[in-house]
Amino acid sequence: MAEKRDYYAVLGVEKNATENEIKSAFRKRAKDCHPDLHPDDKAKEAEFKELNEAYAVLSDSEKRSKYDQFGHAAFDPSMGGGNPFAGFNGADFDFGGFGDIFSSFFGGGFSSGSVNRNTPMAGDDLRYSMTISFEEAAFGVTKEILIPREEACSACKGSGAKAGTTPVRCTSCNGTGRVRVQQNTFMGAITSTRDCPNCRGTGQIIKEPCPECKGKGRVRKSARVQLKIPAGIDDGQTLNLRGEGEAGYRGGPRGNLYVTISVRPHKLFTRRGYDLLLRLPIPYTTAALGGEITVPTLSGQVKYNVPSGTPSETVFRLRDQGVQRLNSNGKGDLLVTVTVDVPKKLSDEEKELLRRLSELQSGAQPNKGKKGFFKK
Repeated sequence: MAEKRDYYAVLGVEKNATENEIKSAFRKRAKDCHPDLHPDDKAKEAEFKELNEAYAVLSDSEKRSKYDQFGHAAFDPSMGGGNPFAGFNGADFDFGGFGDIFSSFFGGGFSSGSVNRNTPMAGDDLRYSMTISFEEAAFGVTKEILIPREEACSACKGSGAKAGTTPVRCTSCNGTGRVRVQQNTFMGAITSTRDCPNCRGTGQIIKEPCPECKGKGRVRKSARVQLKIPAGIDDGQTLNLRGEGEAGYRGGPRGNLYVTISVRPHKLFTRRGYDLLLRLPIPYTTAALGGEITVPTLSGQVKYNVPSGTPSETVFRLRDQGVQRLNSNGKGDLLVTVTVDVPKKLSDEEKELLRRLSELQSGAQPNKGKKGFFKK
């Protein structure tokens, strides 16, 4: 007979490992070698047996203490020791951390308690996308949207049973929705709980289904929902309408409706946060001499005085002409970048005036305190 390996080495932990470290190591290794995941693999089956034996000892403080003192001899019947798997018949053995692992393998847990599948449950959430204009996003708007969603059947009040009848308790699971299943494995009989196949986990049987909903208790309808979009909402933001999602189950609350907003671009303005950006061409004479210009805003046109000698790409800030701040009273600004508009076609008179201006500029006396560009 092969010599037993050290239990700590089997689990891959140090001798001073904590209870949580031992449990974590067992979980990790059990998922890798469980026979259900490796059918007909004798090596994996032997590995899993060895792993369970090690965990059965090291997870029990009393057994672990004996093992630390006497080693495998502490459980060798020929030397007066006990069986570390004593009482392991699927009912008396204390599984400890085994339950959550076995539940993933066998589809159920080891709890003796029942799960009530008839408790109220919230309905599912819904998602909806819609596109609005730039102005609607800036000023806010109320929209009516059509949402297809499941509603409680009005004919049966959501019970799924024909009017005048009621569902009856499932006799297979006694109304709990769960049944116990016993499986014989190499380790003994293992009992787990699963959804009742007779009532599909509801705990009730509908003998006469509602003709409107076919026993589902729910019907699909299109509902009109008023959506208030606040001023200042930005592209890609999502609104949460509580209680506008799918109907709840068994009297539970409705789910929520999440509406994601897309904003169409504007032909003049670009948004940056709550500020608006605008590029505005102005006559070169206005840039040189200064003067009043007309600036478009989201609320209409406003007048603005440009100082003389304004170069192209100068940015002017118009306070409170931007977008309404979301859920606030303040507004962003309008940032106007002026570009000097040089005409491509000139009349003879305009050309003559520009020649005269050029002559005046070239004949002007230079400032003695400054060097010309070429002298620099």
